[in-house]
Amino acid sequence: MITQSCKDSLDMISVNDFRVVDRIPRIMNVLGVLSEFEVGEQDDEGVTSPDVSKPRRIIVANQLPIRGHRNEETKDWFFELDKESLVLQLKDGFPANSEVWYVGLLKVDVDKKDQDEVARLLFYMFRCVPVFLTADQKNKYYHGFCKHYLWPLFHYMLPLSPSHGGVRFDRSLWEGYIVANRIFANKVTEILRPHKDSVWVHDYHLMVLPSFLRKRFNRVKLGFFLHSPFPSSEIYMTIPVREEILRSLLNCDLIGFHTFDYARHFLSCCSKMLGIDYQCQRGYIGLDYGGKTISIKILHMGIHMGQLESVLNMDQTATLAKQLKEKFEGKIVMVGVDDLDLLKGISLKFSAMGRLLEMRPELIGKVVLVQIANPARSQGKDALEVEKETTLVAQQINRKYGYKGYQPIIFINGQVSTLEKAAYYAISECCVVNAVRDGMNLVSYKYTVCRQGSPVLDKALGIDESYPRKSFLIVSEFIGCSPSLSGAYRVNPWDVGAVADAMYVGIQMKDEEKHLRHEKHYKYISSHDVAFWARSFDLDLERACKEHHLKRYYNVGFGLNFRVAAVGTNFRMLTIERVAAAYNNTNSRLILLDYDGTMMPQSAVDKTPRSEVISILDCLCSDPKNVVFIVSGRGRDPLSKWFSPCEKLGISAEHGYFTRLLSCTFH
Repeated sequence: MITQSCKDSLDMISVNDFRVVDRIPRIMNVLGVLSEFEVGEQDDEGVTSPDVSKPRRIIVANQLPIRGHRNEETKDWFFELDKESLVLQLKDGFPANSEVWYVGLLKVDVDKKDQDEVARLLFYMFRCVPVFLTADQKNKYYHGFCKHYLWPLFHYMLPLSPSHGGVRFDRSLWEGYIVANRIFANKVTEILRPHKDSVWVHDYHLMVLPSFLRKRFNRVKLGFFLHSPFPSSEIYMTIPVREEILRSLLNCDLIGFHTFDYARHFLSCCSKMLGIDYQCQRGYIGLDYGGKTISIKILHMGIHMGQLESVLNMDQTATLAKQLKEKFEGKIVMVGVDDLDLLKGISLKFSAMGRLLEMRPELIGKVVLVQIANPARSQGKDALEVEKETTLVAQQINRKYGYKGYQPIIFINGQVSTLEKAAYYAISECCVVNAVRDGMNLVSYKYTVCRQGSPVLDKALGIDESYPRKSFLIVSEFIGCSPSLSGAYRVNPWDVGAVADAMYVGIQMKDEEKHLRHEKHYKYISSHDVAFWARSFDLDLERACKEHHLKRYYNVGFGLNFRVAAVGTNFRMLTIERVAAAYNNTNSRLILLDYDGTMMPQSAVDKTPRSEVISILDCLCSDPKNVVFIVSGRGRDPLSKWFSPCEKLGISAEHGYFTRLLSCTFH
């Protein structure tokens, strides 16, 4: 396979050279000649080729920021950028002169015969390199190990039984996860310039990919960010392959987490399982691993302010918001937007709404909870059970407290556009984020920005621009955004009564206090957007890698226990030839030999030295240029007995507490 990194290193292949290698797949043919195009040059299809002199950021994620579909009549493929994709939005935080390339899976299945053509199209149009997995590989990697084993466990759901908490560890699923990560690494290798590019790997889907890249490219600038929670050590230690995952992550230069708690759990696992402790230097947290300092980054991601503000300035958003305001005239609207999965706590939120109406019957007919449920990201029985339970709870509450023309819970189950969500946010007095566990959750951020409004939206809703903005947030204690929202009302989602009380507080709170809370949140959210997050991570990755060229690297270990040993540039690995030459050219030699684990295997039951060992020691001691010592933690009596035949051998027992100089007695 001809790769970009190999091509850049050799710098010997021209465009015409590739005309004789037609056996190479078309996409590889294209990748191979990229560096030969001049800046701005176009190929025969009129598409501008990349400028390989620019610094590049290679973003590796489970999915590409691409939407695609196929025309069933013409069989043609059509693709467009998914502007709501996080990995696309973070581009705004990188320097203007850098290129951003993407590696990941497509959201649609592509027939094998079309894969080369689709890969070529995506590469030229969007700088995207698709990873293609077979149905079996994807099922084991994504639906099996990622979504039904790692995801529940990282969210504190242990597989106590086959019907609860996800699937139990399955070696075949783990092997499928490794295979998929290796395929991702191969795709990165095709476009990587190891001494120029930086690689940013995202989330738990690709936690062993760093080992594959580091083994091939010791000096590559490699960062990883975990978007889910990192569980406490008591939970994480239940994973049978826990050390392999930890060691693979430690092959990165920078590891990022949303909150300090997540980072603390990771550091605790490194300490307990690998014996590696962290240090804080000049405001940075670092782990000393194999002679390298692995930096730890703690900063949550944000939203794309420009994109959301553009939605708020659309006439369609303003029109829909006006219609919704008229529909709910005279009612207090609370809103929730969650994925339809087990951990988002939607049924608990509905129960809290029922408790509120039970405790405060005067609110019946005056308050409405609008819950938008995004489709579940995983498949299986658990997703269907969550949908069934959630729908049942909503129906029960609506039957009990609803009447003709009024439903206390409006449950919208299905795909809802960003425009529609923005309209619901804009007319809602309160937002309830009730997840029982979530890595970050940006719903509260989006709600706050939408409540800030826009000129177009204000005009449609009849709001004066000088009118003080207000919002009220109810957030779970167990989600990543909670620490950053100091003005939010934090709740334990399992305490239905407490959530109901929080809803009532939001309904009764004075507008002046809501305004103060809103101003505090909006100022923070607008300044800590996705570009700020990406820029900060990128700068810290550069800082973490600034000493790469000052060290030499050696590969140590096999498989996923692989790591690199970093040493100074003056370090030279000892070889038999080097040791033998130094030995022969020296007239005075001190030879210190450890016993257990060196001269004698640790696993040996009988620790008495064999006759061959005694013979070798006698031979060394017979040379007048040598002074030979056995250094051991063992007591002096067994050592004296075992090595009594070696009269010229020195012994240092009990780690040097007792020493016998040559044939003398211990002192």
